[in-house]
Amino acid sequence: MSLENCAHRLALQDLLATYAAAVDERDRERYSHCFTDDVEVVGFGDQTHFGRSNWVEYVWTALGNYDSTQHLLGSQLATIDGKRASARTDVQALHVLAGSEEKFTLWATYLSDMILTEHGWKICRHELVVRASQSH
Repeated sequence: MSLENCAHRLALQDLLATYAAAVDERDRERYSHCFTDDVEVVGFGDQTHFGRSNWVEYVWTALGNYDSTQHLLGSQLATIDGKRASARTDVQALHVLAGSEEKFTLWATYLSDMILTEHGWKICRHELVVRASQSH
């Protein structure tokens, strides 16, 4: 594996870590910078979401249902082909419901396609594959 390939892999890991941290820290601007303008997002609700601003607005509205969240990411399996990449990242996400002691845990996999832009790697397609969930 070349040094350049290693650097790209680290950048892809950082991109998904930034995605998760920005949600948990409620940093809308940092979260927004994770995506291309024309991102396609699948698996979060019944509809496919198109476009960064549409997606970010959807997420920030949904976050109003939670007092806090914590997204733990597992190891990432990435494939890089020039300026395009795909990654499989497992996630366990704890959600504390707003105004309640009730919690909701989601176990899922992120399937993400990324593209290398002049501003670094960005997510151009993002899919959530739900494995299981539990209220407690």
